[in-house]
Amino acid sequence: MSLRVVFLDRASLIAQLRTPAFAHTWTDHDLTGLEEVVARIRDADIVVSNKVKLTGEILAQAPRVKLIAVAATGTDIVDLAYCRAHGIVVSNIRGYAVKTLPEHVFMLMLALRRNLLGWRADVRAGLWQQADTFCLFTRPINDLYGSTLGLVGYGTLGRGVQKLAEAFGMKVLAAERKGATKVREGYTAFDTVMREADAISLHTPLTAETRHMIGAREFGLMKPGAILVNTARGNLVDEAALIDALKSGRIAGAGFDVLSVEPPREGNPLLDLDLPNFILTPHVAWASREAMQTLADQLVGNIEAFVAGAPRNVVT
Repeated sequence: MSLRVVFLDRASLIAQLRTPAFAHTWTDHDLTGLEEVVARIRDADIVVSNKVKLTGEILAQAPRVKLIAVAATGTDIVDLAYCRAHGIVVSNIRGYAVKTLPEHVFMLMLALRRNLLGWRADVRAGLWQQADTFCLFTRPINDLYGSTLGLVGYGTLGRGVQKLAEAFGMKVLAAERKGATKVREGYTAFDTVMREADAISLHTPLTAETRHMIGAREFGLMKPGAILVNTARGNLVDEAALIDALKSGRIAGAGFDVLSVEPPREGNPLLDLDLPNFILTPHVAWASREAMQTLADQLVGNIEAFVAGAPRNVVT
């Protein structure tokens, strides 16, 4: 029997996809609008999606679907409760960004701690050319060495960031879940991490519990010299509270690779935040060519494993 595979947003993955080792037809759609999803998956056995949402209402109109292969780690695009109730397997990608995302985190941390954007602006403004000495002292520089990094989310990516942090000579604190009544061995209470970290990096999935987990209260706990890096999901942070914290000097800086709505077609206040201590990149921390090829290979492997009767990377 030939299985029908539909990839709803192939343009989100710049990599070669090898041909799966089972009888199939494979249809790629570069992009899929919400109004197009049902028609495209109605007769599909396997649906591949990176960011196209698959709600229970949509899946109810596609009774043949037996596998949703998410071409990413985060599965908040899928109605997991519906899938559990209707026997649809959901698989995701794991570990593919363990090198590339930590590098992006450190790019942002280094740029913020050493005031890269500010120095660039000062040189462009001619301040160095007018200096009395050979160098310019208009902005502070802080080393990563000897500073404390707080990790919120201590899975594969968090541990990848930890590895680089230790190479830089940083002390690393893994935050316990926010609101937890007990602190596990090897973890530090969430509020303690907020208070003690010089840099905080987010690596937790977006759930009802983690939405806006960093808000005005958390910014109030942070050191004035702290920086916040978010390469996970935009809605982990209250964006309005972030803007207030940056403009008021409550924290020293922030580096974000994500926004609450992507792409931000209707705009976003962070897009207009023209500050030397804020860096925004367009959700590309995961997207080195090497990482995307690893993702593509694992994606096909996940589908083949399901067809062979031994599903892997199953999300429960």
